Amino acid sequence: MMLHVAGTCAQDATDLRFVFASQHGELGYTVSLLRALAAGEPLSPTLFSLSVHNAAAGLLSTARADRGESTAVAAGEETLGYALLEAHCQFIADPHRPLLMVYGDAPLPDEYRRFGSPADASMPNGRALALLMSSEASRPTAVSTEPAEHAPSPEPQIQAFIRHLQHGGCTNWSTGTTAWSWH
Repeated sequence: MMLHVAGTCAQDATDLRFVFASQHGELGYTVSLLRALAAGEPLSPTLFSLSVHNAAAGLLSTARADRGESTAVAAGEETLGYALLEAHCQFIADPHRPLLMVYGDAPLPDEYRRFGSPADASMPNGRALALLMSSEASRPTAVSTEPAEHAPSPEPQIQAFIRHLQHGGCTNWSTGTTAWSWH
């Protein structure tokens, strides 16, 4: 999913930097490795290389023959917010080079579903989002975070952010301890 949205979003962009973000990473590959280990089977080097958190960034970089730097972000249910913040900070530091921010999560493997959050259960098919930040962008979005003083938001962070992209204005999302705002 992440590679699809990244390729579609940045198909004509050149000299890209990447920020990839996923709450759970490639947990399905990790579980496959653990199953093989438990069964006494040899581990697949290919599965191992795909199980790391920055695997999608490496695959996209290879497919595009793009040597731009990449960052991988994982921050629990606030992963999208921190990825946006990281991308925003990198872009502000060098606004003349485009930056691709990609967020995604696949459904949790059966072994981990009971440990997932309500946000994981609300999107059983997974989710992916790609944003291209460029100096030619027509509508910038500012990201901010501060201590929260209200209850956690009922929807996953990605749904709140997509609502912001669709409707503009100021959108807020909270974990109950941290509040995120997009303007």
